[in-house]
Amino acid sequence: MFPEEPIYAQLARIGKALASPVRLRLLDVLDQRERTVEELAQAAEIPLKNTSAQLQQLRAAHLVTSRRAGTRVYYRLADEGVSRFLGEFQAFADGRLADLREAVRSRLGSLEGVTADELADRLADPGTVVVDVRSAADYAAGHLPGAISVPMAELPGRLEGLPREAEIVAYCGGPYCVVSPDAVRLLRARGYDARPLDGGYLGWRRGEKPLEP
Repeated sequence: MFPEEPIYAQLARIGKALASPVRLRLLDVLDQRERTVEELAQAAEIPLKNTSAQLQQLRAAHLVTSRRAGTRVYYRLADEGVSRFLGEFQAFADGRLADLREAVRSRLGSLEGVTADELADRLADPGTVVVDVRSAADYAAGHLPGAISVPMAELPGRLEGLPREAEIVAYCGGPYCVVSPDAVRLLRARGYDARPLDGGYLGWRRGEKPLEP
């Protein structure tokens, strides 16, 4: 054993906690708002038993924490430092891994998005309408200023309420969420001018942009 091995062994705990696509997915979902195990399993589309097991590993690495309210246990990220680290980690990986960039393009398509900085400059522009296609519960926990809540499942029936003369910017949960690209494709097919928000809600929040409760 080399003298520094115990130090590196502790550092490796974080690496081990992140060395799972399932746990990385859970961290992104928890970064949006706290949830019960049942809510988290549903949002992440992961079996409940597996979700519980993965949460224990994330908690052992001090990446998530929990609180009890009656019979329910709510999980959330341990602190804002975890959120910032996840954003930096994803950006670093995107710059290093061509396979990651290809996987993102394959999953999300090649739609040209609106950057967070660009949208921040346009929030007061009446020609821009921001649409949150996440669930109503996610919207209530925090959303972009002035955003309209139109969950994806409701979008086809609420198209007539959206102005055709404006550009619609749709966003969902995070940088790898497929919902807002799907919403944009639906809007464009119905004749609307629409683009997705690059990075989604998490990209906006991690960039320390303003939010409404």
